[in-house]
Amino acid sequence: MYRGVNGLNAYKQTNVTTADPRKLILMCYEGAIRHLKIAREKYSAGEFEAKGKAVQKTYDILAVLMQSLDFEKGKTIATGLNSLYSYMMRRVMDGDLQKNMEAFDEVIGMLEDLEAAWREITVTPPNNTIRDSRPFGLIDDKKMEASKTIGGAY
Repeated sequence: MYRGVNGLNAYKQTNVTTADPRKLILMCYEGAIRHLKIAREKYSAGEFEAKGKAVQKTYDILAVLMQSLDFEKGKTIATGLNSLYSYMMRRVMDGDLQKNMEAFDEVIGMLEDLEAAWREITVTPPNNTIRDSRPFGLIDDKKMEASKTIGGAY
């Protein structure tokens, strides 16, 4: 069993270290959403240690998102995202301290919106596309510009 766990951890490590930076942002959003949902479930089940670990993982992911912002390239967008991530961290902390799971739900909703928007501009090719040498092969001009603008924040 130990060997299988090491293999899985090595696979996860390789997946992260070799991922496209845009994919890493999606992975962060997915992880934060997953851990915050776990925290909510563990709170409801009275498993407070597990809830605390899940909340801490959510904080860690939000901190990574904040640290990866490029304020030189991203300017206004990076500043806005930094403020949003700070707000999310405060809401998670408030929800945890006040035993208010609605705060967790609010942050989950915001993260899901960000994840969907990020996925839309970086992964999903639109219906009317042109083929060119851009990353991801098929992306229309509007989405490419949005990707450059938002992507510049990281």
